[in-house]
Amino acid sequence: MAIKKPERDLFSTKASITKKPPLADRMRPRKLEEFVGQEHLVGPDKILRRLVDNKELISLIFWGPPGVGKTTLASIVAQATDAHFVAFSAVLSGVKDIREVIEDAGNQLKYSGKKTILFVDEIHRFNKAQQDAFLHHVEDGTITLIGATTENPSFEVNAPLLSRCKVLVLEQLTEDHISAIMTNAVRDKERGLGYMNAEIHNDAFAFIANLSQGDARVALNTLEASVMLAKPSQDGKRMITLEIAQEAMQRKALLYDKGGEEHYNVISAFIKSLRGSDPDAALYWLARMLDAGEDPLFIARRMIIFASEDIGNADPVALQLAVATKDAFHFVGLPEGWIPLAQCVTYLACAPKSNASYMAYFEAMKDVKEKGALSVPFHIRNAPTKLMKDLGYGMGYKYPHSFGGYVEQVYLPDELQGREYYKPTDNGFDKVIKERLEFYKKMRNPLE
Repeated sequence: MAIKKPERDLFSTKASITKKPPLADRMRPRKLEEFVGQEHLVGPDKILRRLVDNKELISLIFWGPPGVGKTTLASIVAQATDAHFVAFSAVLSGVKDIREVIEDAGNQLKYSGKKTILFVDEIHRFNKAQQDAFLHHVEDGTITLIGATTENPSFEVNAPLLSRCKVLVLEQLTEDHISAIMTNAVRDKERGLGYMNAEIHNDAFAFIANLSQGDARVALNTLEASVMLAKPSQDGKRMITLEIAQEAMQRKALLYDKGGEEHYNVISAFIKSLRGSDPDAALYWLARMLDAGEDPLFIARRMIIFASEDIGNADPVALQLAVATKDAFHFVGLPEGWIPLAQCVTYLACAPKSNASYMAYFEAMKDVKEKGALSVPFHIRNAPTKLMKDLGYGMGYKYPHSFGGYVEQVYLPDELQGREYYKPTDNGFDKVIKERLEFYKKMRNPLE
């Protein structure tokens, strides 16, 4: 007797729809020819292009902002090199999971001759012990590690593991990149939205591309939500207007945003007014941005940067106030949040200006780039063990507090003796710092 096949009910239909991957996942490029952006890595004769073309495997760390293609590139490398690809998130996985992957990778290599690419998303979330679990297996070739992180790997990935990987920096996607990705998604009938018969207005398209801020995943998710929100007309066409895109994005269009240009023009005018010590102009541009619906925390972030870059130690209180303003806005919110923003704007505009710290960093970084990792002088090295003390670590160090708070001593590597990166101005508190540094210099060189 034949068994009657159960009828498909409403709930099973909904379940099958629910299983459909998001647009961002469906449109994930499968080969480098489909990939948009990161031309410095995937362009002709660039490092990733060469690795893929030559089917070579090396351990990599992809460092870059969200939605720029880190996971996609890892998958493309694995497919192109015919490697066994295992992906997991550092948020959800632990040492036990790592051991299971290592064991499986060994079996893959032993029985099928396939190498394993282990892709670890958000690798910076692994602690030292978890990262150490990779070391030996990366070293002996059991796995090829590809890590993805939005954080600086110099601080978040331990040195032994970092030394076994090549760090590749991924750049934020441009608006043109996002537009190309969205266009592909709208036209693609197999994996994209082409079958939905959607038509998107130019202003809605530009709005999504601009407000996605270089994140392809945000752009595609918003695009898909917009198509779902658009009601089909009698001929089945779905028209995506600016209003629908705003609803999908849950953000207002900036009134001063004309293809993105005016947005950057206004924030530029705001910063230059602060730098030029014109509180009235700065307040006007602040009001323009808030009235247009700009994210107030974006403005607060710009003011925090400004307080360090353009005021610095001429008035150290400026940075404290800028950070406090960000916290105050978080606490108060709108509509009253403009009040602490306006207070901070007037303070920053009227404060004495100095970019001495900002410029000093660039001078120091220039030496780092040109001269590499110079040796730390032995007398200022840390000596936590007997062996290190026996080797001379920390020998001869003079504790300044034992000499009244200051003692002549060398702190820079020998190759950089005499370097002066930080040159305070005569503005505000900078002048006090300048006099203090001149006092220290005179103590070092009493005959000058």
